[in-house]
Amino acid sequence: MKTAIAQFLNHLSHERRLSDHTCKAYTTDLDQFAAFLQTCDISHPQQIDRNAVRGFLGFLHNRGFGRRSVARKLAAVRTFLSYLCALSDPDGMGLDQNPALNVHPPRQDRILPVYIDVEEVARAMSIPSPNTVLGLRDRAILELFYSTGIRLRELAGLKTDALDLADKLVRVVGKGNNERLVPFGEPARVALVAYLARRGELISQQTTDRHHLFLARSGRPLSPSGVQSRVTRHLGKATGRALSPHALRHAFATHLLDAGADLNAVKELLGHASLSTTQVYTHVSVERLKKSYRQAHPRA
Repeated sequence: MKTAIAQFLNHLSHERRLSDHTCKAYTTDLDQFAAFLQTCDISHPQQIDRNAVRGFLGFLHNRGFGRRSVARKLAAVRTFLSYLCALSDPDGMGLDQNPALNVHPPRQDRILPVYIDVEEVARAMSIPSPNTVLGLRDRAILELFYSTGIRLRELAGLKTDALDLADKLVRVVGKGNNERLVPFGEPARVALVAYLARRGELISQQTTDRHHLFLARSGRPLSPSGVQSRVTRHLGKATGRALSPHALRHAFATHLLDAGADLNAVKELLGHASLSTTQVYTHVSVERLKKSYRQAHPRA
């Protein structure tokens, strides 16, 4: 099993060129799967059957994993076993069929994205100080998140050459190393120009990557966790709630749909592979309409 998993992870990294973050998630999920199989005295891929996969899901459930986590881990196992099915495999690790295909994931609870209204977004934008380079940086981060709806890791990984300030476009490398161009608005452009004018103040001898767009106080690239902590702090002050940067991605999509944007266009901007993923934001708009109806209509 260890050999098969190592071979699969190498395939993901070097042939499919998936991101380090994705490969780490697969590693965690498959290590858990292998550890469970070991408790069942299963040490070779050809010993895996449907009952073993179902047993793994029960094992996860008993240890408190949520339905979404269990479904994701099942997807990782399915992908791994499908890879083994495709092997010509002189070492005998190939499978004739994938025993995980007939194992169904747990039914998912529909969790609507956290909603932030326009006024709360505006308050958050006004919190970072315009008089310091770190305040200008944070304002640029908030504006870019809300103006583009990009993911945390997408924003944290941006380089300066990804920006086209003249045409107000940013080149984003998303999941699966897929690139997309996303437009941003004038407030985001103004915030970026103000930050870039003083960004040089953050460059020091510790700056290993001078092309990284967002820098920490030390001069090093601002990590995803560093971006998250700053955004969470500002959103908390603006809303009184503990919100992650993903809340701005939710706000981006919801506010576009509220204003009549096409669902397919929002899907492309978000970098979603499937329209069904984007449709959750239509539920947010519908729920808000229902709430307004109940509050305002005399016969509600």
